[in-house]
Amino acid sequence: MYIPEHFKIEDDEIIYDFIEKYSFATLFSQHNGEPYATHLPLILNKDENALYGHFARPNEQWKDVENQQVLVVFQGPHCYISPSWYETTKAVPTWNYVSIHLYGKMEFVGDRKVKFDSLNDLVNKYESPDSPYNLNDVDPSFIEGMSKGIVAFKITITKIEAKAKLSQNHPVERQELIIKQLENTSKQDEIQVASLMKKNLKKCK
Repeated sequence: MYIPEHFKIEDDEIIYDFIEKYSFATLFSQHNGEPYATHLPLILNKDENALYGHFARPNEQWKDVENQQVLVVFQGPHCYISPSWYETTKAVPTWNYVSIHLYGKMEFVGDRKVKFDSLNDLVNKYESPDSPYNLNDVDPSFIEGMSKGIVAFKITITKIEAKAKLSQNHPVERQELIIKQLENTSKQDEIQVASLMKKNLKKCK
């Protein structure tokens, strides 16, 4: 990923927080000699420096992906930035966004307990705290049958690229104008980008 120095995220905790918050990712590999992508939720295990997830078995990406160097993209909030918001007419439109790229080697998870634990982690992450649903309460034979329809995997992370393009290359006064415009909307991406820009400005001041 192309990352100018002023857009680079180097703080691991910030990177991990983004991965956990925006965990619905795009997984790229080579399949039948062509680029191929699957969109799916992934769980980060910081202790193992790894990602866990699963393919639907009919998705044939799994058939030739093991031991490949794969790319996983986590996309954070993003939005259009209008030059009409600036204090000058010498400007062009741009796009603000946060994106994390992880590279790694994939291996399949055959161990039943590890496979169940990775599924359970997904359920626990996305179910609301007051939800009555618990994977441990489901009939084990039903879980076993459903598990035959998936291919669980682990990606050991070998490289991370992280980018936050939040108008850091513009003067502070202009960044503040952008934030004001973004906050004057009900669109969630714009509001989230404005919040990230404010946090970044505070760190710089």
